[in-house]
Amino acid sequence: MPVQLILQYLEGYDAGLSFSSNRTGHPLMSTLPNCPACQSELTYEDGSMYICPECAHEWSKDAAVLETTETEVIRDAVGNILQDGDTITVIKDLKIKGSSSVVKVGTKVKNIRLVDGDHDIDCKIDGIGAMGLKSEFVKKV
Repeated sequence: MPVQLILQYLEGYDAGLSFSSNRTGHPLMSTLPNCPACQSELTYEDGSMYICPECAHEWSKDAAVLETTETEVIRDAVGNILQDGDTITVIKDLKIKGSSSVVKVGTKVKNIRLVDGDHDIDCKIDGIGAMGLKSEFVKKV
């Protein structure tokens, strides 16, 4: 194996990347999807199926394509679909971690931004500042 390939392999190893080998033995970055059940990166192909060796979950390649093309829809407490730029109101008093402040019921928040993570909404509340909210505690106006 040429020295450059060994160095590339070691750099990828240090960065926590997973590799597989092609027929010539050169390291390649794995392009297989993570397991939908346990998020393991160690999946492998078996015909028209993907298999996870850690949890033994099997799924078809067609299902993997559908999963990657779908986008998650974020809904408010009532079930309305939220989008970037919407205006919402808070439906419950929310204590702010690390502060004695409270976001009161009925507080109107304009121009929200949807994000991935535990708190679905990034926003700026007058008198408090920038913060993250969970969509289950808001209602679309």
